[in-house]
Amino acid sequence: MDPLVPPPEINVLLLGDAEVGKSTFLSRLSLGVKPTGDSLPPYELPVLRDSDQPFAFNVTLYGRPYALNLFDTASPTNYTLLRPDFVILCYDISKRSTLYSLRTYWRTVVNSHFNYDEALPVMVLGLKRDLRREWTEEEKKDGGRGESTMPQEGLAVAQELLCDRYAECSALTGELCREVLEDVAKTCAKTTTVKGAKSAGANCLVM
Repeated sequence: MDPLVPPPEINVLLLGDAEVGKSTFLSRLSLGVKPTGDSLPPYELPVLRDSDQPFAFNVTLYGRPYALNLFDTASPTNYTLLRPDFVILCYDISKRSTLYSLRTYWRTVVNSHFNYDEALPVMVLGLKRDLRREWTEEEKKDGGRGESTMPQEGLAVAQELLCDRYAECSALTGELCREVLEDVAKTCAKTTTVKGAKSAGANCLVM
């Protein structure tokens, strides 16, 4: 690629309720999804200031550089005024109400403000995977459910919303963050192609 030609810029918008872990996830990405291997907490994730948005990340895929600009709902620019190339709907795996909110509130936000492009890819991302707890026997009685959501529940919501992908990770421990980052980067790269990044038939793909 011509070094004088700037890399394609892709705007990514993270949506979701407050305190679901969006900022921690972005902090993790700023480290390049480190530490890896045997490195485990304690370590400190950098503190990102909302006023510094967009958070810029440079990635290289297939020998080509890309510039990713990530925004979340705390963006200095009202997020409804942004024109993202990729939307990630985030929820807290350990808090059931935040998954329900994707169906009841954030779906309406996406349909109301970001329906300018039918090919806009949308992903559902479960955060705080490390806080998931198995349901107790009491919670299971009569078809009940615990406060933590299970992967099949998140996947079902992603399919209901006709999203393109579903993934989970823990930004605190780094679990599955590298896989999520790779999937996000690949989706971003596809937005610059003629075919775009929308899944055929809007089927949700599990990464």
